[in-house]
Amino acid sequence: MESFGKLLQDARLEKNLDIEKVAREISIERKYLQALEEENSSVFPGEAYMIGFLRNYSNYLELDTDFILKLYNNKKIQESPVPEGLLEKPKSRWLVPVIVIPIVFIVGVAVTVLVLLLTRKTKVSEEEVVVSNQLKTRQYQLTDKKFSQRVYKGDQILVSTENGQIVLTVRDTLSSFGLDTPSGVYYTDLAEETEIDIDGDSKPDLIIYVADISYTDASRGVEVNMLLRNGLYNQRQSNSSVDELSIPLASDLKSKHPQKVIIEDNRAYPFTINASFRGPCLFRHKVDNSETVETYFTRGEVFTATPKNGIRLWISNNNTVKFSLIADSKTFDLDIGAAGQVFVEDIKWIKDTDGKYKLVVIELD
Repeated sequence: MESFGKLLQDARLEKNLDIEKVAREISIERKYLQALEEENSSVFPGEAYMIGFLRNYSNYLELDTDFILKLYNNKKIQESPVPEGLLEKPKSRWLVPVIVIPIVFIVGVAVTVLVLLLTRKTKVSEEEVVVSNQLKTRQYQLTDKKFSQRVYKGDQILVSTENGQIVLTVRDTLSSFGLDTPSGVYYTDLAEETEIDIDGDSKPDLIIYVADISYTDASRGVEVNMLLRNGLYNQRQSNSSVDELSIPLASDLKSKHPQKVIIEDNRAYPFTINASFRGPCLFRHKVDNSETVETYFTRGEVFTATPKNGIRLWISNNNTVKFSLIADSKTFDLDIGAAGQVFVEDIKWIKDTDGKYKLVVIELD
């Protein structure tokens, strides 16, 4: 029988991937990845974690995840102990009728009674579940703040837009989190982050992170974090303008580090910065002329801001943060700093000598 652990290891080695690099990129500790390759289930705190990590690892290696999980289940079945009844020595033939006939009669009566009881109980339980689900179904209003909540099948997430209310409905809470939107159904696995388009304009609007989900019990619901990705549903951008008088000239900037130009235009306008955290990080920011705010973020949390002129960022560990920026309806992934680096960055508009406006990233000393 094929070994799922060997398939994982062979795929990683074939791609010339170091296990430490893989651990950083998919945010799974090396000991768990090594345990998957060695098929050592004792390392994991529970089977749900092993299955979730196995799914994420095989997806990352571009393997057939369903086949990998099938190999894992086959191995688990083979390693299950043989039922004691199969190991018992056969009884003498003359004892079989004496023992079996009464047992068959007793079992038949017991099964009949049990079936009747279960049928009645199931009917009552189904009625109770319907009432219970109706009572537990809730609606939540999504704003520009982070939404963190345990939700259940049938719950609704409401998003207000200038064109009316968008209703997102929780579709699945078993193994993968399924969310029904006007543009289709989206699924997110455990410890994964997904960006989805909820209004059908082919632009990502919502960031979803699944912090906890069961592989065996849908009634437990899903612990999920959500955050609107830009200012589409908050009209701050359209109602605010850049203070052009405070935009510095490129010649006045003082930094020994080169500028990284994100976008160049004939005008300056508000932009949105998004940060998603893969691990613990002390994060400080200052938007335009507002007060400096310092926050400690953990894995799965997200941050967003919409500066008019610029934002200053202090990050204690760059390897834990992924940045993206939206300006003029375009999205840019920002490569800021190096892994493990502590740094300070300015992202702001400047005015060049030719009169053009540039949105730049500048590392500060």
